[in-house]
Amino acid sequence: MRKLGRPSGHRKMMLKNLTTDLLKYGRIETTEARAREVRRVTEKIITLAKKDDLASRRLVLKQVLDETTVKNLFENIAPKYKDRNGGYVRIIKSAPRRGDATPTAIVELV
Repeated sequence: MRKLGRPSGHRKMMLKNLTTDLLKYGRIETTEARAREVRRVTEKIITLAKKDDLASRRLVLKQVLDETTVKNLFENIAPKYKDRNGGYVRIIKSAPRRGDATPTAIVELV
């Protein structure tokens, strides 16, 4: 796991926020390093959601901050990927950020 220049509590919450936003909106823009970490976390969450049982719902609720997003994940997003064995998230590199020239990327659900 990358440290992303943050203390552990801040890093974990940032990844939870980014993952929640990705599942809520289907697409987010962030730095490349964060995008890779968000992909890692989101792939595991969608794989859990494909099981569709109480234990997996509770594990997902620990990672995703919004209950309506979790409901949407289990009812709409996870069933789309039932026949897919992974690769639910796509990272597309985009232009560097204007202020500090950090490489950015668009993260979206496939």
